[in-house]
Amino acid sequence: MSENTQSIAEKFKQKLLRGVGTAIADFNMIEDGDRVMVCLSGGKDSYTLLTLLLDLQRRAPVRFELLAVNLDQKQPGFPEHVLPEYLTALGVPFRVIERDTYSVVKAIIPEGKTTCSLCSRLRRGILYNTAVDERCTKIALGHHADDILQTFLLNLFFSGSLKAMPPALRSDDGRNMIIRPLAYCWESDVAKFAETQQYPIIPCDLCGSQENLKRKRVKRLIDELQGEIPEVRLSMLKALANVRPSQLLDRRLFDFGSLSGDRANLADELDGALRAHRDLTVATLVPVTLNV
Repeated sequence: MSENTQSIAEKFKQKLLRGVGTAIADFNMIEDGDRVMVCLSGGKDSYTLLTLLLDLQRRAPVRFELLAVNLDQKQPGFPEHVLPEYLTALGVPFRVIERDTYSVVKAIIPEGKTTCSLCSRLRRGILYNTAVDERCTKIALGHHADDILQTFLLNLFFSGSLKAMPPALRSDDGRNMIIRPLAYCWESDVAKFAETQQYPIIPCDLCGSQENLKRKRVKRLIDELQGEIPEVRLSMLKALANVRPSQLLDRRLFDFGSLSGDRANLADELDGALRAHRDLTVATLVPVTLNV
């Protein structure tokens, strides 16, 4: 690696580390004694996540273990040797799980239809069970800020719901805690850093090969808006940490029925309407400052 490349790599690494450190602190992602399972797909995002967590592991005030896990889904041409060789050279504990989910997905999903939903469900179940077997207290995924914004718009446009990818989440069965340490990191920074590292990237022959995905359309939309409004990504991310239930239409989050038609003190009236949902209000109305 040339001196200039090293300088560029260090610049982006420090920027990404600031984002990861802030996200971990904001959402209490990693605690003393944690055993963190890092899901390694062979893409730039998961490679970068592992690199950053290894750096933090050496310098963090809390002690935690890392276990890299890859799911070999038996896609044709998958280079089985790449990840074991890479992780062995790094000296990182790892486990490779072999499950032929590729054949299952191809058998169930008609040609030309999107495979992501079924593929991700199968992959998630296998990884969740592996985390339990390996006694891991956290599962770290490589989703970054752009993934979060795209998911938010996908749900808004196509499923009629306001939700995204939370930085920390307890699985529905209560067995696993999922964390996304790259939640404050932008894909462009991850890509520039990954390029300097020359990771042995393994392409996905399922979802990665499908050009007409709704996610790709949403990504293009955000890129177009960013060209017109340079701060639009940051504004969207901040909005997800600055939710106002009384300004939406969900009656489960705000007691609109308690609002009177008479003239009243608006502040007192809103306080009363929100009293039944105080826990939610505290969690959602506190803005998060993004120093990334």
